[in-house]
Amino acid sequence: MKLPIYMDNHSTTPCDPRVVEAMLPYFTEKFGNSASRNHSFGWEAEEGVDRARKQIAKLINADSKEIVFTSGATESDNLALKGVFEMYREKGDHIITSSTEHRAVLDPLKSLEKKGANVTYLSVDKLGMVNPEDVRNAITDKTILISIMLANNEIGTINPIKEIGKIAKEKGVLFHCDATQGVGKIPVDVQDMGIDLMSFSAHKIYGPKGIGALYVRRKAPRVRLVPMIDGGGHERGMRSGTLPVPLIVGFGKAVELCEQEMAEETIRIKALRDRLQEGITSAMEEVYLNGHPTERLPGNLNISFAYVEGEALLMGVKEIALSSGSACTSATLEPSYVLRALGVGSDLAHSSIRFGIGRFTTAEEVEYTIDRMAKAVNHLREMSPLYEMAKEGIDLTTVQWAAH
Repeated sequence: MKLPIYMDNHSTTPCDPRVVEAMLPYFTEKFGNSASRNHSFGWEAEEGVDRARKQIAKLINADSKEIVFTSGATESDNLALKGVFEMYREKGDHIITSSTEHRAVLDPLKSLEKKGANVTYLSVDKLGMVNPEDVRNAITDKTILISIMLANNEIGTINPIKEIGKIAKEKGVLFHCDATQGVGKIPVDVQDMGIDLMSFSAHKIYGPKGIGALYVRRKAPRVRLVPMIDGGGHERGMRSGTLPVPLIVGFGKAVELCEQEMAEETIRIKALRDRLQEGITSAMEEVYLNGHPTERLPGNLNISFAYVEGEALLMGVKEIALSSGSACTSATLEPSYVLRALGVGSDLAHSSIRFGIGRFTTAEEVEYTIDRMAKAVNHLREMSPLYEMAKEGIDLTTVQWAAH
């Protein structure tokens, strides 16, 4: 085992060597523009793109013509939300989402609110799950879109997407799903789940950064979008720009590997995650699991360590790559809005750490992490007067703190 250890597979994943191998020829030998239709270099590139489209469509049970390539899931989310709002705003202005969505959904919705969108933010239960009945009750005759994530990036909770999709179909409302954390890790079927638009990205599943996709349903119903980028009419006019062929080929290969290996990979990753959880909870007291105990991503573990500052804990285990909150919001020192939405108090929210186990995580790395976390937490608690008071049986909620 060599240090440092990578335990942050929800923020990004290393490229699988098999993915890199598939991409390499497209940088040098097969470097054509896939839109060049009049010579063999273009045809070769187009062939690579078509193959990737089919590989991606197969994984989610879609038609390859329904896959629109983007620069990543953030762009896919923006295109889905803004594209639907602009296209259907004559019909209605109401959008339903949840309070624990990724910033790539919440921020575009905030921007749409300035343009007249009326957004309902549904709360989640204490395990982080959206109640399908809340979705049903929020629908009005002005509702044009429901956007609910498949699996949460911080706590790993998996939402009842199929039930929500069914409600959306019954009511004739379009359903968008940000499936960035779920595609390639858990089975996803856009037909069975009733999804009309779905965002996901290659770099979360051992593919390259800078390439993502938006699934856009073509029939029953045919979804139409106003594009955000114009010029050249690529991707059926929904997303202009020269296609990054090597990245697309890598995306296709990454997806193909997920499809082939998902079943056994899930078993292995889940076993490592369960060992990590069991090791941490048996090595120290006052640790709390955030999110759903069973309906969660196989590699996700989010734990609050009472009486310990999350940032201080990260500094104490510098040789292990972890995160407190999600990578995209870690520039702020606010406690995680996802944990607050679950009703977790700000002290525990500040002490939460997200572990992300992936394809290349080993059993030795898990054992090392358990050991290091126990030492770091115990060391920090020894320095904490709050922990000492709590050990003495003082109820900290009743303490009157002197104001400065």
